[in-house]
Amino acid sequence: MSTSPLKNSGNRLTIVLFWSACIAAQYFILLHFGVSPQLALADSGLSNLVLAAGAILFVTSMEFYRPDVTKYLYLIVWCLTLTAITVGLAKCLLGLIFVEEKSYLDFLASSTIIRGVINFLIIGASAILSLLWYNLEEQKQSTLRKSATEKLSRDAELYKLRQQLQPHFLFNSLNSISALVVNQPDQARKMIQQLSDFLRGALKKEDHEWIAFDEEIQHLRLYLEMEEMRFGHRLTTTIEADEASRTVLVPPMLLQPIVENAIKFGLYDTTENALISIRVNTSKDLLQIDVTNPYDPGTASPRPGTGFGLSSVRRRLYLLFLRNDLLETRAENKEFTTTIKIPRHDLRSID
Repeated sequence: MSTSPLKNSGNRLTIVLFWSACIAAQYFILLHFGVSPQLALADSGLSNLVLAAGAILFVTSMEFYRPDVTKYLYLIVWCLTLTAITVGLAKCLLGLIFVEEKSYLDFLASSTIIRGVINFLIIGASAILSLLWYNLEEQKQSTLRKSATEKLSRDAELYKLRQQLQPHFLFNSLNSISALVVNQPDQARKMIQQLSDFLRGALKKEDHEWIAFDEEIQHLRLYLEMEEMRFGHRLTTTIEADEASRTVLVPPMLLQPIVENAIKFGLYDTTENALISIRVNTSKDLLQIDVTNPYDPGTASPRPGTGFGLSSVRRRLYLLFLRNDLLETRAENKEFTTTIKIPRHDLRSID
């Protein structure tokens, strides 16, 4: 249900000022028509008090029932009814109070029509303003509900993406451990411990709990150690990051699927050694990460940038930032580079 405009402190102050102005205006008008100051003050005060009560009654009733567009005749009838009530009640009260003032009572009777027109206009204006207020309040609440629903939908999709990525990586790691168990049991035990440390850090993070980029790099190093153990001397990785990047906040587990994609394309279609390089640069507004791997267009089976890892990261970036330009890929000089740009959020900006 929409909140009544009468519950807003700013509106209440405006209403008090408006009715004070109405009382003052009617007081001076009555003086102009020869009514004594005492009678003019009583008339303007009592008439506007009754009229204000009628307008407030109308606005309050709109909080509980507002007709649709086809039933606005109801509003006109309700305005006319309140107009008749307020004019009649004010005349009765003034007539009882000043029963001996014959000339004033004659003036009161002769001004009934003009009083009715003024009351109708003021009550009608109250009706229009209250309708606008309630409609705006409903639109605001509808927008808030829509935003909340969209956020829940984005969070659900982000969670789904995370859940899809983790089994993919886990299955590869378990296959590698299985291959090491017989011939290199010590290496298998070490890899199990690394996998345990990696998953413990990955599973406890949620997308709304951003982490410092330095922590993201630490998790990435655990992953790379497992991959280097898996592929042996064939895989070499380097990470170059400037000092400013350490405190930049990033979504957790964003780089792992990108690096996994680079290792896949850099090693699976060749028997040569592969160097995976990760370069991080920080500007005023962005954290830019370039992941480069060897790429031979003559032997690579999938098209660049079509893997699940890249598409999931692109989708995740869109859900987080509502931008489609934060992930780019390019292939040149037998190198495939994936570039991620993350709008900067520093640790000190949230202290």
